[in-house]
Amino acid sequence: MGDAGHRPVAASLTELHDTAHRIAANVERVLVGKPEVVRIALVTLLAEGHLLVEDVPGVGKTSLAKALARSIDCTVSRIQFTPDLLPSDVTGTSIFNRQNNDFEFRAGPVFANIVVGDEINRASPKTQSALLECMEEHQVTVDTTTYHLDEPFMVIATQNPIEMEGTYALPEAQRDRFTARVSIGYPDPAAELAMVDEHAGHNPLADLTPVSDAAAVRRLIEAVRAVHMTQEIRQYAVELASATRQVPELRLGASPRATLQLVRAARAQAALSGREYVVPDDLHAVAVPVLAHRLVLTTEAHAARRSATDVVRAVLHRVPVPHGTAAGNGQNRR
Repeated sequence: MGDAGHRPVAASLTELHDTAHRIAANVERVLVGKPEVVRIALVTLLAEGHLLVEDVPGVGKTSLAKALARSIDCTVSRIQFTPDLLPSDVTGTSIFNRQNNDFEFRAGPVFANIVVGDEINRASPKTQSALLECMEEHQVTVDTTTYHLDEPFMVIATQNPIEMEGTYALPEAQRDRFTARVSIGYPDPAAELAMVDEHAGHNPLADLTPVSDAAAVRRLIEAVRAVHMTQEIRQYAVELASATRQVPELRLGASPRATLQLVRAARAQAALSGREYVVPDDLHAVAVPVLAHRLVLTTEAHAARRSATDVVRAVLHRVPVPHGTAAGNGQNRR
């Protein structure tokens, strides 16, 4: 269940750009007017990460997850998280086989290239924790036996805001395993009108066909791994993460895992921009989606109506950009 052996030959930047463009165009047929959200989803896929889509019901969270999954010809599974869902319903379980008088493992839905977890925060923390090993180590351990997951492996989870009825807040350790978090938000009037015109008569997901496959995605991931990052840029990424740990408005800053995910996401962002090297603007473009959901605000910060996004933006403006790098014009500081 998974081949951790040889790595595929890396794709060229031209192939990466063309394939990513096809996937994005496919997803945007379903999620109208949200190119920035689709871009972060692609960055997360190419950074070998996992995506958390958080927003109110009805704005297209599940549609985004399904559209991305259907755009790639690979194994896909969907888990509807509910309060009575058990960890074994996610990972699988050992069942006694009377014919051979022995236990055999029945794989759960997590054994797929792309796992869509719908309303993940409606399940209990015990069930949520069943994904921890899968997301971090790409493996599942059941009854002392470890099973490796196929590559690529990506969890796309949706959740409703924690203030809504019947939800359990994701523990910090669970949130930290998601590379990025996006909020889709309501569409602007023109996009909503286009959605009504095009989607009222039929479900666009039904017409979606794959435009890539798992082997191609593995080549793209290899290309992203090869994107060059100078020592100064790596140091800058560390300084951004470290700065969040010194902010008095936070009880918990970014972890070392967050720094690693920031670097991986910046490489993917650079590759999608057609560059073989990372510049500070790549870090700026992904900093909010990668860092904000990991930060825990103090009670005073909540009372002052500060948000984690505000803190990340303040850090981006406070930490000096390293000299001698192509910093761009700073338009990507979000």
